[in-house]
Amino acid sequence: MRKLPYLTAYPEHLLAQVGQLIDAGQLGDVLLQRYPAAHGIRTDKALYGYVQELKDDYLRQADPVSKVAFDSKIHVVQHALGLHTAVSRVQGSRLKAKREIRIASVFRDTPLPFLRMIAVHELAHLKEKEHDKAFYKLCCWMEPAYHQLEFDLRLYLTWLDLGGRRLWSEEAA
Repeated sequence: MRKLPYLTAYPEHLLAQVGQLIDAGQLGDVLLQRYPAAHGIRTDKALYGYVQELKDDYLRQADPVSKVAFDSKIHVVQHALGLHTAVSRVQGSRLKAKREIRIASVFRDTPLPFLRMIAVHELAHLKEKEHDKAFYKLCCWMEPAYHQLEFDLRLYLTWLDLGGRRLWSEEAA
């Protein structure tokens, strides 16, 4: 059986089903059928507006987010889909922290549910730092299909890792 690095935590019966789809050459088709179109969020400004809207809907009391951007330096190979950071700056005699969210630029050309899952994940870090039960409970509250979307996103990353073309990019259309 081939190694599927993005799916290591999943049960054997699911890996067998994924293996069958890969062997039949249908994994990309299944993803396209489930998610037929990419989102229209292409700029950092539009991404900031989208993430800010999610934050306003679900995390009004959380620290403000000063910057949200697509980042081409985040490598999916390093298992980072997005980053949540606090940048500290000295302002007079006080230390001021600004929150930033960066999302891998490969997700500029994915369906909106994938982008939402990543944005929800990074926003959840405003309240919960660790990937624990409370963190995933918060993610599921903001996006009830969080775990299914994460699995489907991992399927897409597996597709790309196996040499598949980007399914929702402008060249694929």
